[in-house]
Parts: sequence; C-alpha cells; structure tokens
Amino acid sequence: MEKLFKLKEHGTDARTELLAGLTTFLTMAYILAVNPGILGDAGMDRGAVFTATALASAIASIVMAFAANLPIALAPGMGLNAFFTYTVVLGMGYSWQTALTAVFLEGLLFIILSFVNVREAIVNSVPLNLKKAVAVGIGIFITLIGMKGAGIIVSNPATLVSLGNVTEGTALLAFIGLIITAILYALKVHGAILIGIIATTLIGIPMGITAPYGGWESFSLMSMPAAPHAFALDFSNVLTLKFFTVFFSFLFVDIFDTVGTLVGVSTQAGLLDKNGNVPRVKQALLADAIGTSAGALLGTSTVTSYIESSAGVAAGGRTGLTSLTTGALFLLALLFSPLFLLIPGAATAPALIIVGFLMMKPVTEIDFSDPTEGIPSFLAIVMMPFCYSIAEGIVYGVLSYVVLKVCTGKAKQIPLVTWAVFAIFVLRFFIH
Repeated sequence: MEKLFKLKEHGTDARTELLAGLTTFLTMAYILAVNPGILGDAGMDRGAVFTATALASAIASIVMAFAANLPIALAPGMGLNAFFTYTVVLGMGYSWQTALTAVFLEGLLFIILSFVNVREAIVNSVPLNLKKAVAVGIGIFITLIGMKGAGIIVSNPATLVSLGNVTEGTALLAFIGLIITAILYALKVHGAILIGIIATTLIGIPMGITAPYGGWESFSLMSMPAAPHAFALDFSNVLTLKFFTVFFSFLFVDIFDTVGTLVGVSTQAGLLDKNGNVPRVKQALLADAIGTSAGALLGTSTVTSYIESSAGVAAGGRTGLTSLTTGALFLLALLFSPLFLLIPGAATAPALIIVGFLMMKPVTEIDFSDPTEGIPSFLAIVMMPFCYSIAEGIVYGVLSYVVLKVCTGKAKQIPLVTWAVFAIFVLRFFIH
C-alpha cells in the first residue's frame, strides 16, 4: 500500500484510508437505491440498473485510485440520471438505448479531451456565474423530482402543481424520512443520507409502503445480481442535430460537475499544488471518462466524481487507497441487491431533497448585481424545474448571456467557443 499510494508522503496510513473509504461509501451509497428508481422510470429494469450502477461505480473509483491516486470516488451522477430519464427519454421521446449511446459517445469524447487541452477551452467558454447557476438549477430540479415521486407535489389543472395529501401514504413517509435525514445531516453524522433512507424504508414496512415486488414470501437478503443491460446501444439517431444537443448537454454537465468536484475535494484535502492546481488532473479526468463509457456499456447514466468524497477526506482520506476501498465496497454491495431494491420511492425522496439542498450552495456566489450575468444565471436556474429539463436551463442560460452581452456593448467578454455553443443552440430551434 505504501509503494502504491505513498501513504507516508501524504501524512496518512492504511487504517485511516480504509475508514475514509468506508465513510465515502456510506455517504454516497444512496445512489444504489436512487439510480434504479430514476432510470426505471425510463423503462429500464431496476435490477439491471442496480448491477450496472454498482459495477460502473467500482470500475471508475478503482481507476481513480490507481491512475490519479486521489481520494475521490465516482458513481452515476445525480442530475445527469434525471436528465437521462425525464428530459431525453420521457421529454424528447428517445429510447433509453439511444440515451445510453449519447452517454457512451460523450465518455469517448471525454477520454480524448482528457489527453489534450480542449477541455479547458470548453470549461472557459461558459461564464463562471452560469456554471454555478447550472448546479443550483439541477439541485432544484432534483428536489422537484423527489417531491413529485413521493406525492408531496401533485398536478393541479388550476395551478399546474399543488401540495398533495401529506397526512398519509407515501407523502407522509417521505416527510418523516426528510425530518430524520435533515436531523442526521445537521448533527454531521457520516452517512446521514444512507441512514435516512434505511430508517425511512423500515418505517414504511408497518405502513404497508415498503414491500418487495414478489411479496415477502420470496424475499431473501442476498441473491445473485441481475444481469445489466450490457451493450444495449442504438446509433440510429446519432447524426441528427437534436441528438447532438443531447450529447453536448451530457458532456457539458459532466465536465463542469467533474472539474468542480476535483477542485473542491482536492482543496479540502490540501492536495492542490503551489499554483493552486489539482494534482494529476489529467488522470483524474481520464478515470471519470472511462467510468462514463464503461457505465454506458453496462447500462447506466453518466458516471462522475462525487462531491460526497469530501466526507471521506474529512475522515482523513488523502490517497487513492480511499477510493479503492469505496470501489471494493460497491462490488460487495452487488450481493445485497434485494435490500437496495426493496427501498421505496418515498424513502429515496428525502435523499433527493437533501442532495438538492447541497447543490444550492453556489447560488450565494453568483453575481446578481450585474444583469448581464445575473439574468442568464437566473434563467438557467428556473428553466430547469419549470420546463422539467436540465437541457433547457443550459440552453436559455447561454442564449440570454450572449444576447445581453451583445446588446449592452460587452460582446468582447464572450469567448469564441461560447459563440459556437450559442450557434448550436439557435439551430436547435429550427430542427424538429
């Protein structure tokens, strides 16, 4: 371990790293319960998605451990899985096989970008305020998905949406879970989200909400994992501009989510070099890209670096041994798929709401004093939940940014790559 991960050089030891890896796993293992539910809405088999989620998370985290030696774990990203299901499949009418194809091709391009400096150009093409707004918008969108799935928010022909019946059923259970999870998180309990999911699931048993699909008679704690939707790709739509918009949106969100996580976690761990750069960032981005491509081939949405890795860093994780431990635990979780698939939507809703809360933090850093920065950021944030689409938030954020800058004599502030993105988004209005 010392030779592989240079533990002493980083001021840590094997025991600390193993505990940090366990902490990271407990903090992000909710994805094993949430991801099958979200992708299941796209028509995918929940058992197959569970297997793909665990395998892709393990592969990407282990590659991160050995290639970049960073304490950052990876898994299918929240927000990206919602974009996959609710925008690409249910909103745009694509099959989940086509959506997986977009994720796969995005991962391949990300691998190429990891070896050259194009990724910096793409990152720099979008204003800093708009990058932060995208994260905030996704957070609100995820919260809406959680509340809708639990019946807290329901449709209303007069007001579009309204409050559901929160005194019984799934909505009541979700509120109970939210209170439990919020208290645990406020008390800084490691794995607060996962513990909240478990507690809510158990409470749902006497309420008649938590129950296996085949009935309790056929339920077992352990079983062989279901086969994933391996190599279920569909390339029939890849040459359309509409598909390119989907592809670019996956790439856009993945790049900024990954870069933000790498910078944030590395800063917390004190790993930045003297110039403030993330060490071995090229290898870290490569691990992310490999995880995304492998995940798509296995049958899951975009794999990305998890900000929950900061919990492992807080527990002392400083090297790739932390992410290796997390990856190994994802493999172990494959044996317990019945437990994770038992979890009802009412138990994962609190997790989605808390994750939405965590993604709200960048809103305090957005410069709303400058209308040419604030208005595009605002539109990016509100268009995501109101249109039930992450893509629309990104599109209208970029479009309004360019228009406002040009009309206020600030066109010189617009990077060349941003103009290219703007042109692509304008063209999509003429493609049906």
